[in-house]
Amino acid sequence: MRPASRKRSAAVRLAFFAGCALILAACTAGRIGLPGAEPGQPSVGTAAVTGEVLGTGPVKVALLLPLSATGNAGQIALNLKNAADLALREFQTPAIQILVKDDRGTADGARAAATEAVQQGAELILGPLFAQSVSAAAAIAKPANVPIIAFSTDVSSASQGVYLLSFLPQTDIERVVRYAAAQGKRSYAALLPNNAYGTVVEAALQKSVANAGGRVMALERYELDRNSMQEKANIVAGLAKSGTIDTIVLPDAGAAAPFLGQVLAASGVSPAKIQYLGSGQWDDIRIAQESNLNGAWYPGPEKAGFDAFAKRYQAAFGATPFRAATLAYDATSLASGLAARFGERRFATDVLTSGSGFIGLDGAFRLLPTGLNERGLAIYRIERGKVTIIDPAPRTFTRAAF
Repeated sequence: MRPASRKRSAAVRLAFFAGCALILAACTAGRIGLPGAEPGQPSVGTAAVTGEVLGTGPVKVALLLPLSATGNAGQIALNLKNAADLALREFQTPAIQILVKDDRGTADGARAAATEAVQQGAELILGPLFAQSVSAAAAIAKPANVPIIAFSTDVSSASQGVYLLSFLPQTDIERVVRYAAAQGKRSYAALLPNNAYGTVVEAALQKSVANAGGRVMALERYELDRNSMQEKANIVAGLAKSGTIDTIVLPDAGAAAPFLGQVLAASGVSPAKIQYLGSGQWDDIRIAQESNLNGAWYPGPEKAGFDAFAKRYQAAFGATPFRAATLAYDATSLASGLAARFGERRFATDVLTSGSGFIGLDGAFRLLPTGLNERGLAIYRIERGKVTIIDPAPRTFTRAAF
């Protein structure tokens, strides 16, 4: 990969100089399940499996993945490994070698895999995928001063020295609320699932709206059944019809957002008068084709980067990659770029958490000292079954982290 501007700081210019020139943007597509959820069902196992080594560079980096897990998780793990392999192939003279470890998708497996990686001299760990595995690996890596760049979407697994590279609800909400506020939106209501994801979104929404000078007038949490969703949507509909609110936040994925849109419409709420806001989970044909969500806005990375990557991945491995595969590609490119440019300080905290951030397949991103991340996201608009960008993703970070 390469930086978007020659004027960026050294941290950005370290460059993800992958062999082929990329268009540095990406699309929003399916995430690895819901933020806060973990995909697939891991198999039982306690021992690490010493795996293959990718690359021949002098700096050792471990890659912990549930390669032997059953179902979707094992397939995602293989995609992540292949993407890391592709990044090394495309990087000009990579400075790293990757020690691939099977963590089996369990806490015990991750603990054993991390122990083996540290003993073999790994200076950085990429992965794991599951939150429980991230926490287990961190218990080994932190005392050894080995940072982790993990792929879990569960924000509870993040901490100082344990960074999440995945797409997070905090970034989604902050971006779309900031855009809505710039368009004059001030009074918000939200319909949120009564689960861990809803809890994270609620906190992010309260903070983002307050920072934007607005007010959250109502927060309705529904159970994952239609009766509960209809009851809560009708409450919010009453606020909309009374003029109490001008914006409704509907971040849930899949069939939930279309159903809520239908209930609101049946209760007399018009998307022409009330602005709907979604999340990065809205890159779903079911949502785009729901006429009651016409005019809605939602955040997500731009498309070109993933599309270009997918073509190269297809050529190399004969299959279409999972959307999550870019996480391993970007993590590998970041590790190789830092190792090539920063010498012995390559994985120091201030280097990994540079405020200027980096450019990857999914656009600009930066790792925060808290372990969370911030991404440069575009704003999309739904209109009659089509989705268009109405505000491009930023290529630089010009303000303090949220």
